[in-house]
Amino acid sequence: MTDLSFPPGFLWGAATASYQVEGGVAEGGRGPSIWDTFAAVPGKVLDGTSGEVACDHYHRYASDVGMLADLGLGAYRFSVAWPRVMPDGRTTSAAGLGFYDRLVDELLRRDVVPVLTLYHWDLPQALEDAGGWPSRDTAFRFAEYAAVVHKALGDRVNQWTTINEPFCAAFLGYGSGVHAPGVQDHDTALVAAHHLLLGHGLAVRALAGQAGHEFSLALNFAPAVPDGSSPAHLEAARKFDGIHNRFFLDPVLGRGYPADVLADVSHHGGRFAASVRDGDTDVIAAAIDWLGVNYYAPARVTPLADPLARSNCPLPGLRGLDVLPAPGPLTAFGWEQAPATLTSLLSWVSGRSGGLPLVVAENGASFVDEVTDGRVFDAARVNYFLEHLRAVHDAIRAGVDVRGYFAWSLLDNFEWAMGYSQRFGLVHVDFETQARTVKESGRFLGRVAKANALPD
Repeated sequence: MTDLSFPPGFLWGAATASYQVEGGVAEGGRGPSIWDTFAAVPGKVLDGTSGEVACDHYHRYASDVGMLADLGLGAYRFSVAWPRVMPDGRTTSAAGLGFYDRLVDELLRRDVVPVLTLYHWDLPQALEDAGGWPSRDTAFRFAEYAAVVHKALGDRVNQWTTINEPFCAAFLGYGSGVHAPGVQDHDTALVAAHHLLLGHGLAVRALAGQAGHEFSLALNFAPAVPDGSSPAHLEAARKFDGIHNRFFLDPVLGRGYPADVLADVSHHGGRFAASVRDGDTDVIAAAIDWLGVNYYAPARVTPLADPLARSNCPLPGLRGLDVLPAPGPLTAFGWEQAPATLTSLLSWVSGRSGGLPLVVAENGASFVDEVTDGRVFDAARVNYFLEHLRAVHDAIRAGVDVRGYFAWSLLDNFEWAMGYSQRFGLVHVDFETQARTVKESGRFLGRVAKANALPD
């Protein structure tokens, strides 16, 4: 490596998720997902919108892939919609698989590496009606679905990610209820988290064995930064780190669920303990080839005088601490820009995992963008990418095995409970006309990718 270069073969790309970009929710035999149901409830999505049309990627995928390739980004991380492939969660749809068949062929035609995520939160509503992720059966249905997709696309797709951010699917979907399906029960959320991790392990076991295929899981990390160095501050950081980060990471690494976190969440009752059966942690620890690290911002934590007082952060087991308002500079989402914490996070994950290869599977920022004379001059996002790529580069120079970087997101899209109020894209989308405008940040990232190096 020169001072500013990345390792040979470093994978540069952009990411999307099916419900956020595809649209076409009633086409090709697709069944309803929990997000279709959730978004239809008044007040659940900030601007009252849904992913019914989103970016119309279902019809515009070829031109979207062309934009990505023309920028010089060599990989596309996308998710498959389970309800498109299996409308009822169990029965395969040839038409649904056909869309991803065409998408993969188009990616390969443009020399773009497909990096496929099997689950990015759009559970078929039929499976939610049957119990959803709090039901153990869903983990086995997921493994069956994974095998169907792998059989159809495994001759052309080598990079497979099982689940994106089980933290969000479990704790936001079944705990705080701010995401679909909108359940508010922390005990249920813990059980859902276990079954998501179990589904990951079952899927890896079902798919492993084909030469050249690599398997991964993408976890979202929020480094806990205490606002002091007292034992109470360090304890607050331990608690947050435990439930947000280690609860999901450690079982995948073969460490089992952290004992200190289990003690923290024990007051939620016995449902979680009862859901973990003999052999489950061995399944969850199925060998992966790399770990996806999704990073946006740290969490600033402070202790409360009463160690049993409930946290203002609605996560299972969090007591005796508060999460402080983020200091500036902030993104439009209100998230702190602290790139140095990405370097320390990558180093920490690498050390805890024994040097497991890492890929930054999501990193990006929302800002207010405007199209002026056919261009989007998003200098703040360019600077965000530059500083965070420097942070990744610093980690690599320190010996961390980072093999790729995916910007979130290729397109402005439906940002879950925030609707269309937040723009993360490398490409601006006019949601009235579906017109695309490549932003300066997209051009910047493309130049970096082509050079495989940061600018002087």
